[in-house]
Amino acid sequence: MDREIWLTERFEENRPRLRGVAYRLLGSRSEAEDAVQEAWLRLHRADTATVKNLAGWLTTVVSRVCLDMLRSRKSRREEPIGPDVTPPGALHSEGADPEGEALLADSVGVALLVVLDTLTPAERLAFVLHDLFAIPFDEIGSILGRSPAAAKQLASRARVRVRGAPAPSDADQARQRAVVEAFLKAARTGDLEGLLAVLDPDAVLRIDGAARIQFGAADAANSERVIKGAATWAKQLVAFSRALRFATYARFVQPALVDGSVGVIVAPFGRLSRVLIFTFAGDKVTLVDVIGDRARLRELEIVAL
Repeated sequence: MDREIWLTERFEENRPRLRGVAYRLLGSRSEAEDAVQEAWLRLHRADTATVKNLAGWLTTVVSRVCLDMLRSRKSRREEPIGPDVTPPGALHSEGADPEGEALLADSVGVALLVVLDTLTPAERLAFVLHDLFAIPFDEIGSILGRSPAAAKQLASRARVRVRGAPAPSDADQARQRAVVEAFLKAARTGDLEGLLAVLDPDAVLRIDGAARIQFGAADAANSERVIKGAATWAKQLVAFSRALRFATYARFVQPALVDGSVGVIVAPFGRLSRVLIFTFAGDKVTLVDVIGDRARLRELEIVAL
């Protein structure tokens, strides 16, 4: 009984860290909780009398559970648990834990979670464990069943993919980011004048059919909609943002590099649902492409800023 109490206390001490490892590996709070619970069950089935480093043993178990879950997800060609679209209303629905999900997403960064989803299971595990948790490559190799050198190569390959293609020049990126952040601020606060200030008068808004369905357009039928003239669609955007309580939803809307240019990703709890691609002319936006089609989203190279 004393041993049981001791194991329970040690596990609870490690639970926050184990949850953090699992969340960064899986990108899903519910899956992370499942992985930690599985580690708890394995702890009670295992002979831990000879375990010298219980924290390390638990990290290894959780990592292997997560690796199996990632491989199963890939083999079934599944998206991570959760719907393709998380509407703002879901943040307040019965049984939802918006604050918990938001804190976990904030701790990683929704853009990084989106990028991590493009990695293979082995690459993701090697990158997360080494770069985010400083776990040595010999331990990572043991988890993966590979040599330390192979684990190091996996992490290096993942790092290249996370960093993405060469970014625009520092000056161009800074200018683009300032424009995009001004655009987002105006949308969040309902500032029509501020929004028009960063839009070319002839700016075009183009929304693909999938995004229109996400926005609740009953007549979308997968058809693209093009709206010309900033004064026309900026008012609609401000009204729509207010209706969706955009200030609450905004923490999941962040600037990111999209195909080498500063854009915006919409990723509730790290689940990519939409991307806004901007075309710039100096300090003005001339075109905003809103993409929600899953196939198109997978083709985009997204890098966390």
